[in-house]
Amino acid sequence: MFTEREPTDVFEQASGCLKTLRDLLRFAVSRFNEAGLFFGHGSDNAHDEAAYLLLYSLSLPLDTLEPYLDAVLLPEERDNCLALIRRRVEERIPAAYLTNQAWQGDFDFYVDERVIVPRSFVYELLGDALAPWIEHPELVHNALDLCTGSGCLAVQIAHHYPDAQIDAVDISLDALEVAAVNVEDYGLEERINLIHTDLFEGLENTYDLIVSNPPYVDAESVEELPEEYLHEPEQALGSGADGLDATRQILLHAAKHLNPKGVLLVEIGHNREALEAAYPELPFVWLDTSGGDGFVFLLTREQLLGEE
Repeated sequence: MFTEREPTDVFEQASGCLKTLRDLLRFAVSRFNEAGLFFGHGSDNAHDEAAYLLLYSLSLPLDTLEPYLDAVLLPEERDNCLALIRRRVEERIPAAYLTNQAWQGDFDFYVDERVIVPRSFVYELLGDALAPWIEHPELVHNALDLCTGSGCLAVQIAHHYPDAQIDAVDISLDALEVAAVNVEDYGLEERINLIHTDLFEGLENTYDLIVSNPPYVDAESVEELPEEYLHEPEQALGSGADGLDATRQILLHAAKHLNPKGVLLVEIGHNREALEAAYPELPFVWLDTSGGDGFVFLLTREQLLGEE
Protein backbone atom coordinates (compact mmCIF):
# COMPACT_ATOMS: atom_id res chain seq x y z
CA MET A 1 0.00 0.00 0.00
CA PHE A 2 1.33 3.41 -1.01
CA THR A 3 1.48 5.98 1.77
CA GLU A 4 2.05 9.61 0.89
CA ARG A 5 4.69 11.18 3.09
CA GLU A 6 4.55 14.75 4.28
CA PRO A 7 7.17 16.85 2.45
CA THR A 8 10.21 17.51 4.58
CA ASP A 9 11.05 21.13 5.26
CA VAL A 10 14.43 21.79 3.65
CA PHE A 11 15.42 24.15 6.47
CA GLU A 12 14.71 21.44 9.04
CA GLN A 13 16.86 19.08 7.02
CA ALA A 14 19.62 21.68 6.94
CA SER A 15 19.49 22.12 10.70
CA GLY A 16 20.21 18.44 11.14
CA CYS A 17 22.87 18.11 8.43
CA LEU A 18 24.88 21.26 7.84
CA LYS A 19 27.94 21.78 9.98
CA THR A 20 30.27 24.48 8.62
CA LEU A 21 29.98 28.01 7.33
CA ARG A 22 30.86 26.65 3.89
CA ASP A 23 27.87 24.29 4.14
CA LEU A 24 25.56 27.15 5.07
CA LEU A 25 26.89 29.40 2.33
CA ARG A 26 26.24 26.76 -0.31
CA PHE A 27 22.78 26.10 1.12
CA ALA A 28 21.87 29.79 1.19
CA VAL A 29 23.00 30.43 -2.38
CA SER A 30 20.98 27.44 -3.58
CA ARG A 31 17.86 28.63 -1.76
CA PHE A 32 18.24 32.20 -3.03
CA ASN A 33 18.64 31.06 -6.62
CA GLU A 34 15.82 28.55 -6.31
CA ALA A 35 13.50 31.26 -4.96
CA GLY A 36 14.44 33.72 -7.70
CA LEU A 37 15.16 36.51 -5.24
CA PHE A 38 15.82 40.06 -6.42
CA PHE A 39 19.11 41.65 -5.40
CA GLY A 40 19.26 45.42 -5.49
CA HIS A 41 19.47 46.64 -1.91
CA GLY A 42 23.17 46.33 -1.22
CA SER A 43 24.41 43.33 -3.21
CA ASP A 44 23.69 42.21 -6.75
CA ASN A 45 24.00 38.42 -6.55
CA ALA A 46 23.06 35.46 -4.38
CA HIS A 47 26.59 34.60 -3.22
CA ASP A 48 27.47 38.06 -1.92
CA GLU A 49 24.15 38.48 -0.16
CA ALA A 50 24.38 35.04 1.44
CA ALA A 51 27.92 35.72 2.62
CA TYR A 52 26.87 39.08 4.09
CA LEU A 53 23.92 37.66 6.01
CA LEU A 54 25.92 34.74 7.38
CA LEU A 55 28.88 36.87 8.46
CA TYR A 56 26.50 39.34 10.09
CA SER A 57 24.64 36.58 11.94
CA LEU A 58 27.93 35.17 13.25
CA SER A 59 29.34 38.58 14.28
CA LEU A 60 32.29 38.08 11.96
CA PRO A 61 34.08 40.80 9.93
CA LEU A 62 31.92 41.54 6.91
CA ASP A 63 34.92 41.70 4.59
CA THR A 64 36.56 38.44 5.71
CA LEU A 65 35.03 35.12 4.67
CA GLU A 66 37.76 32.71 3.62
CA PRO A 67 39.40 31.97 7.04
CA TYR A 68 36.07 30.94 8.54
CA LEU A 69 34.58 28.81 5.77
CA ASP A 70 35.46 25.47 7.34
CA ALA A 71 34.66 26.46 10.91
CA VAL A 72 32.08 24.16 12.52
CA LEU A 73 29.19 26.14 13.96
CA LEU A 74 27.49 25.67 17.27
CA PRO A 75 23.89 24.44 16.91
CA GLU A 76 22.56 27.82 18.08
CA GLU A 77 24.77 29.67 15.59
CA ARG A 78 23.64 27.41 12.77
CA ASP A 79 19.96 27.82 13.63
CA ASN A 80 20.26 31.61 13.85
CA CYS A 81 21.84 31.65 10.40
CA LEU A 82 19.14 29.41 8.97
CA ALA A 83 16.40 31.57 10.48
CA LEU A 84 17.83 34.63 8.75
CA ILE A 85 18.16 32.83 5.41
CA ARG A 86 14.59 31.50 5.74
CA ARG A 87 13.19 35.00 6.27
CA ARG A 88 15.06 36.31 3.23
CA VAL A 89 13.64 33.49 1.11
CA GLU A 90 10.09 33.21 2.41
CA GLU A 91 9.32 36.87 3.20
CA ARG A 92 11.57 38.41 0.52
CA ILE A 93 12.68 41.07 2.95
CA PRO A 94 15.70 43.06 1.71
CA ALA A 95 18.85 42.07 3.56
CA ALA A 96 19.29 45.60 4.93
CA TYR A 97 16.01 45.33 6.84
CA LEU A 98 17.01 41.95 8.25
CA THR A 99 20.24 43.37 9.65
CA ASN A 100 19.08 47.00 10.17
CA GLN A 101 22.26 48.06 8.40
CA ALA A 102 23.05 49.66 5.05
CA TRP A 103 26.31 50.91 3.62
CA GLN A 104 27.19 53.82 1.35
CA GLY A 105 30.89 54.05 0.66
CA ASP A 106 32.66 54.11 4.00
CA PHE A 107 29.51 54.99 5.93
CA ASP A 108 27.07 52.60 7.53
CA PHE A 109 23.55 53.54 8.58
CA TYR A 110 20.72 52.19 10.65
CA VAL A 111 17.69 51.38 8.46
CA ASP A 112 14.32 49.72 8.87
CA GLU A 113 11.11 49.55 6.88
CA ARG A 114 10.26 53.18 7.68
CA VAL A 115 12.78 54.30 5.04
CA ILE A 116 13.99 53.10 1.67
CA VAL A 117 17.31 51.27 1.65
CA PRO A 118 20.04 53.83 0.76
CA ARG A 119 21.23 53.34 -2.81
CA SER A 120 21.45 56.85 -4.23
CA PHE A 121 24.27 57.78 -6.58
CA VAL A 122 24.32 61.31 -5.13
CA TYR A 123 26.78 60.37 -2.39
CA GLU A 124 29.42 59.61 -5.05
CA LEU A 125 29.24 63.20 -6.25
CA LEU A 126 29.81 65.05 -3.00
CA GLY A 127 33.16 66.68 -2.33
CA ASP A 128 35.81 66.58 -5.07
CA ALA A 129 33.32 65.67 -7.82
CA LEU A 130 31.63 69.05 -7.36
CA ALA A 131 34.89 71.02 -7.43
CA PRO A 132 34.11 72.60 -10.84
CA TRP A 133 31.07 74.24 -9.23
CA ILE A 134 32.10 74.43 -5.56
CA GLU A 135 35.80 75.25 -5.58
CA HIS A 136 36.41 74.82 -1.85
CA PRO A 137 34.37 72.81 0.70
CA GLU A 138 34.54 75.81 3.04
CA LEU A 139 32.30 77.73 0.64
CA VAL A 140 29.31 75.59 1.64
CA HIS A 141 27.90 77.25 4.74
CA ASN A 142 24.32 76.04 4.42
CA ALA A 143 23.07 72.89 2.70
CA LEU A 144 19.69 71.22 2.23
CA ASP A 145 18.88 67.53 1.82
CA LEU A 146 15.36 67.17 0.42
CA CYS A 147 13.64 63.81 0.99
CA THR A 148 16.32 62.83 3.47
CA GLY A 149 14.85 59.44 4.39
CA SER A 150 17.41 57.73 6.63
CA GLY A 151 19.52 60.89 6.70
CA CYS A 152 22.36 59.17 4.88
CA LEU A 153 23.05 62.00 2.43
CA ALA A 154 22.80 64.67 5.14
CA VAL A 155 25.43 62.82 7.19
CA GLN A 156 27.73 62.60 4.17
CA ILE A 157 27.21 66.26 3.31
CA ALA A 158 28.36 67.06 6.84
CA HIS A 159 31.49 64.97 6.25
CA HIS A 160 32.43 66.57 2.92
CA TYR A 161 31.55 70.13 3.92
CA PRO A 162 32.73 70.52 7.52
CA ASP A 163 31.62 74.18 7.82
CA ALA A 164 28.06 73.52 6.65
CA GLN A 165 24.87 73.65 8.65
CA ILE A 166 22.41 71.22 7.09
CA ASP A 167 18.64 71.13 6.95
CA ALA A 168 17.32 67.62 6.25
CA VAL A 169 13.69 67.51 5.15
CA ASP A 170 11.18 64.70 4.82
CA ILE A 171 7.39 64.46 4.60
CA SER A 172 7.48 61.27 6.69
CA LEU A 173 7.76 61.54 10.46
CA ASP A 174 8.66 57.85 10.52
CA ALA A 175 11.60 58.51 8.22
CA LEU A 176 12.78 61.41 10.37
CA GLU A 177 12.83 59.12 13.41
CA VAL A 178 15.25 56.85 11.56
CA ALA A 179 17.28 59.84 10.38
CA ALA A 180 17.56 60.99 13.99
CA VAL A 181 19.20 57.69 14.91
CA ASN A 182 21.86 58.15 12.23
CA VAL A 183 22.43 61.81 13.04
CA GLU A 184 23.01 60.87 16.67
CA ASP A 185 25.23 57.91 15.75
CA TYR A 186 27.55 60.29 13.89
CA GLY A 187 27.38 62.97 16.57
CA LEU A 188 25.90 65.57 14.21
CA GLU A 189 22.97 66.82 16.27
CA GLU A 190 24.44 70.36 16.31
CA ARG A 191 24.90 70.49 12.53
CA ILE A 192 21.92 68.63 11.04
CA ASN A 193 18.45 70.04 11.58
CA LEU A 194 15.67 67.54 10.83
CA ILE A 195 12.53 69.20 9.46
CA HIS A 196 9.10 67.67 8.90
CA THR A 197 7.66 69.23 5.76
CA ASP A 198 6.86 68.56 2.09
CA LEU A 199 9.87 69.55 -0.01
CA PHE A 200 10.34 73.36 0.27
CA GLU A 201 7.06 74.06 2.06
CA GLY A 202 7.64 76.46 4.94
CA LEU A 203 11.41 76.71 4.40
CA GLU A 204 12.84 80.22 4.58
CA ASN A 205 16.60 79.58 4.45
CA THR A 206 18.76 79.86 1.38
CA TYR A 207 21.53 77.39 0.62
CA ASP A 208 24.84 76.99 -1.14
CA LEU A 209 24.02 73.35 -1.95
CA ILE A 210 20.72 71.52 -2.32
CA VAL A 211 20.72 67.76 -2.92
CA SER A 212 17.79 65.45 -3.36
CA ASN A 213 17.07 61.82 -4.04
CA PRO A 214 13.30 62.25 -4.39
CA PRO A 215 10.70 59.64 -5.36
CA TYR A 216 11.09 59.10 -9.10
CA VAL A 217 9.60 55.74 -10.12
CA ASP A 218 6.91 56.11 -12.79
CA ALA A 219 3.51 54.51 -12.32
CA GLU A 220 4.09 51.69 -14.82
CA SER A 221 7.36 50.71 -13.16
CA VAL A 222 5.81 50.84 -9.68
CA GLU A 223 3.36 48.16 -10.79
CA GLU A 224 6.23 45.95 -11.93
CA LEU A 225 8.56 46.32 -8.94
CA PRO A 226 9.95 43.07 -7.48
CA GLU A 227 8.41 41.91 -4.22
CA GLU A 228 11.41 43.11 -2.23
CA TYR A 229 10.49 46.72 -2.99
CA LEU A 230 7.03 46.26 -1.49
CA HIS A 231 8.67 46.33 1.95
CA GLU A 232 9.80 49.91 1.31
CA PRO A 233 7.58 52.97 1.94
CA GLU A 234 5.38 53.45 -1.12
CA GLN A 235 5.53 57.25 -0.96
CA ALA A 236 9.33 57.12 -1.18
CA LEU A 237 9.25 55.34 -4.55
CA GLY A 238 6.47 56.46 -6.89
CA SER A 239 6.06 60.03 -8.14
CA GLY A 240 3.17 60.25 -10.55
CA ALA A 241 2.57 58.85 -14.02
CA ASP A 242 6.01 59.75 -15.38
CA GLY A 243 7.94 59.68 -12.11
CA LEU A 244 8.68 63.41 -12.22
CA ASP A 245 6.05 64.94 -9.91
CA ALA A 246 8.52 65.62 -7.08
CA THR A 247 11.27 66.73 -9.47
CA ARG A 248 8.93 69.29 -11.04
CA GLN A 249 8.30 70.84 -7.64
CA ILE A 250 12.02 70.93 -6.92
CA LEU A 251 12.77 72.68 -10.22
CA LEU A 252 9.92 75.14 -9.64
CA HIS A 253 11.11 76.30 -6.22
CA ALA A 254 14.84 75.59 -5.99
CA ALA A 255 16.16 78.87 -7.37
CA LYS A 256 14.63 81.02 -4.65
CA HIS A 257 16.24 78.80 -2.02
CA LEU A 258 19.71 78.90 -3.58
CA ASN A 259 22.35 81.51 -2.89
CA PRO A 260 24.21 83.09 -5.85
CA LYS A 261 26.33 80.38 -7.48
CA GLY A 262 24.41 77.82 -5.42
CA VAL A 263 24.20 74.26 -6.76
CA LEU A 264 21.23 71.91 -7.12
CA LEU A 265 21.95 68.16 -7.37
CA VAL A 266 19.04 65.76 -8.04
CA GLU A 267 18.76 62.06 -8.81
CA ILE A 268 15.97 61.09 -11.24
CA GLY A 269 16.45 57.39 -11.97
CA HIS A 270 15.78 56.42 -15.59
CA ASN A 271 13.84 59.58 -16.39
CA ARG A 272 16.49 61.61 -18.22
CA GLU A 273 14.74 61.52 -21.59
CA ALA A 274 11.38 62.51 -20.11
CA LEU A 275 12.93 65.29 -18.04
CA GLU A 276 14.84 66.82 -20.94
CA ALA A 277 11.72 66.72 -23.08
CA ALA A 278 9.73 68.48 -20.36
CA TYR A 279 12.37 71.19 -19.77
CA PRO A 280 14.15 71.80 -23.10
CA GLU A 281 15.21 75.26 -21.94
CA LEU A 282 17.22 74.02 -18.95
CA PRO A 283 20.92 73.20 -19.55
CA PHE A 284 21.07 70.07 -17.40
CA VAL A 285 24.58 68.90 -16.52
CA TRP A 286 24.57 65.11 -16.23
CA LEU A 287 27.25 63.81 -13.89
CA ASP A 288 29.11 60.52 -14.15
CA THR A 289 28.28 57.94 -11.50
CA SER A 290 29.01 54.25 -11.06
CA GLY A 291 25.68 53.60 -12.80
CA GLY A 292 26.33 55.87 -15.77
CA ASP A 293 25.79 59.51 -16.68
CA GLY A 294 22.01 59.60 -16.93
CA PHE A 295 20.88 59.45 -13.32
CA VAL A 296 21.92 62.66 -11.54
CA PHE A 297 21.71 66.21 -12.88
CA LEU A 298 23.24 69.46 -11.71
CA LEU A 299 21.96 72.99 -12.19
CA THR A 300 23.19 76.24 -10.70
CA ARG A 301 20.89 78.97 -9.43
CA GLU A 302 21.83 81.07 -12.43
CA GLN A 303 20.96 78.28 -14.87
CA LEU A 304 17.59 77.79 -13.19
CA LEU A 305 16.88 81.52 -13.58
CA GLY A 306 18.10 81.61 -17.19
CA GLU A 307 20.92 84.01 -16.30
CA GLU A 308 23.73 81.81 -17.58
